[in-house]
Parts: sequence; C-alpha cells; structure tokens
Amino acid sequence: MELRHLKYFLAVAEELNFTKASEKLFISQPPLSRQIAELENELQAKLFIRNNKKVELTEAGKYFEKEIKDLFQHLELISVKTRKIAENVSGEFRIAYISSIYSSVISELIQFLKKQFPYVNFKLFEISTTKQIEALEKGKIDLGIIRSPIKSPKIKSQLWFKDGFSVVFNKNLINIDSEKEIPNLENETFVFFNKDYAPHYHEVLLELCAFYGFTPKVVHESNNINSIVQLVKNGLGISIVPSNIARNNQDPDLSFIELKKVNLFTDVSLITSKDDHSEITQSAVAFLLKKR
Repeated sequence: MELRHLKYFLAVAEELNFTKASEKLFISQPPLSRQIAELENELQAKLFIRNNKKVELTEAGKYFEKEIKDLFQHLELISVKTRKIAENVSGEFRIAYISSIYSSVISELIQFLKKQFPYVNFKLFEISTTKQIEALEKGKIDLGIIRSPIKSPKIKSQLWFKDGFSVVFNKNLINIDSEKEIPNLENETFVFFNKDYAPHYHEVLLELCAFYGFTPKVVHESNNINSIVQLVKNGLGISIVPSNIARNNQDPDLSFIELKKVNLFTDVSLITSKDDHSEITQSAVAFLLKKR
C-alpha cells in the first residue's frame, strides 16, 4: 500500500464518481480503477459499491475514509513540525536563571515565546552563575541569566541591567528607618548566600558591610533568594538583597532600605553561545532587553 493508493481512494470517496475523480487527479479512468482494485485486494475488503448509475461507499469504505482523512491530517502536522524543527523554531529551548531574578519576568518571557513558537517545549532551571556558564559551554542550556562577571571564549554576554542592593529586615523586630542607621546593624544576625554557591556575590555583600563599618555575623546561609527572604520574614536574621527583589516584594512584614551611598552594583547579564544564531534565542534576548 502506497500513499498514492490512499490519495486515489479519497478522491473517489469524495466525488463518488470515477470519471470526476480521475479528472481531479489528472489521470485517466482505467488506471484509477486499477489502483482502487489493488487497494481493495490488499485490504481484502470491498470499499465501493459500483453500478451503472452510481458509486457508493460500503460500511468498510466509510470507516476507511474517516481513518485515512485523520491519517493525512496527522501527516500534515508532522510535515509542519518537521519544517519548524529545520527552521530552529521547534524542539526544546532551555532557560537557566539565578534565583534573584523576579519570577514574573521569566513567566512573561515564556508566554511571549510560546505565542511566537508554539511547537517549542520550554524548560526552566534555577542555577547559580558558575553552573550556568559550565552548562552553556557544554550545550546543556540555550539561554542563561546570570550575575557577572563572566570570562569564557565560547559565550556571548549582553548586559540586561545594573542592580543595586537593599537591606531587608522584619520591621516588627528591627526598628530602623534610613540608610544612615545601617551601621547600627553590626550586632544583628545576617542571612547570606552560600559562599561556595555564589562566591562573587558573597564577596560583594561583605564589601557592602565593610563600607558601613562592620563585619556581618553570618549565621544562616542559603542558595536561594526566596529562602533568604523567608528566613528574614521569620525573624532569623537580616540580609542584603538585590534591589530588584525589593522593588517587587510587597510583604507587609518586611522593610527594605536601598543602599544608595555606596557606589556598588552587579551586572545582570544574558548569556548565549557564540555559535547560536537561532531565531528563538534572538527573540528571547530581544524581549528581555526591552524589559530592562
């Protein structure tokens, strides 16, 4: 059985007339009749009732027509998806991000990309900067959102935005109102990012505390910004977090004081492989750059 047998069958089933079907297929009637006869012989089932007045589908023919129509529809979907894969707009797209990026932006990015590339499966990974760089170099992710610096000849990096810092504390437990009171926190317990997980970020936090004249008493550590903020909310310490987290957090138990006196920022960057010129990667980066 070949595809042409099925196409010829559908033509006759739609027209219920061999002459009209042959004209539609641009072949003469005798070869068409032979093709249908071959199909019936292979199926060992009569598909049409033929007489001098009309052509009708048998019950077997009606069932076969429905199934073959479904089959051709599925084949069309396969063809479309195959073309999309060849155009790099299908398959799988893997996005990694650091926990200190507000999740709503990631959600908006996926919604945008899903409309543009409906055949793509998106996968999200919350990974540290160091591990993102390693994963991108090995081809395990397609787009990363990190806190710079980055040094890799295989990776293209674009600045997304510069992020400042804010002190976060439970306002029911600590009573300060302004940046000038930050030195008064020297005896408080601090919650920081784990040094091994985010070494550069950890060093920056120590520099910030030094600027205000004290060394922080770090008692609790976490690899996740949301966990850090939750620990602060639960009264287990205070912390210093990226200002974009402060701007997007509406928890009534928490207060944030932006550290404006110190001229210290981190670069939040978008990283991709230098060899990746796909349409979906370009669209994702362009969307995020508009959001800064």
